[in-house]
Amino acid sequence: MSRVPAGMAATVLTAVGTACIAAPLLPRPETAGTVAGRSPTGRAAELLVPPGNGTLRQDDITLTLEADDLQLKVTPLEEWVVRLTAPDTWSRLSALARAHRTEVERRTGRPGALFLVSFFSRVPGVSFRPDEVQLINRGRRQRAVLIRPITAGWGTERLQPEETQLAVYAFPGEVDVEQPLTLEYGFETASGWDEILRRLETELGRARARAGLGR
Repeated sequence: MSRVPAGMAATVLTAVGTACIAAPLLPRPETAGTVAGRSPTGRAAELLVPPGNGTLRQDDITLTLEADDLQLKVTPLEEWVVRLTAPDTWSRLSALARAHRTEVERRTGRPGALFLVSFFSRVPGVSFRPDEVQLINRGRRQRAVLIRPITAGWGTERLQPEETQLAVYAFPGEVDVEQPLTLEYGFETASGWDEILRRLETELGRARARAGLGR
């Protein structure tokens, strides 16, 4: 199926599931920055590069799943990940995360792992099931603890031709995008997160060099 038109794309997360908790797949650089007005600590601070130094496209950090006439995309909104995208993409995705993070924490009582999820079809009348989006990470299958629709037609759970429906999904905070991920929807699965992690690792080194931080 063709790629979702520019400006309509969201993204999809996946990869090879694992029953073991593996070591982080990315290097551990030291870098500083702020996220949503707060100074990050620990691992989050190590991975952040200053904004404006990434070059990746949204599709470069997105997992895609095809299920009959339906296309599902999942994109992580983790700040260190989106900072490795081109400046306009980072600005859009980071603002989206900020707009939803506070409400997620208020309603669930804890921080969540946020993802942008989109459903798309070129065929009229295709239905979608928001609750069937699942992630397998660190040997556990996770469902969203909160779904916050973005587009007005989300609640109909039905797509018109060339229509994209978008929402922000909050998964439990223990979902770790540095580890292998598998996306599940119904009986379909999508993988490829390992390849995305390698892409992020390469871009992280380049972005640090652009920012004068070295590797």
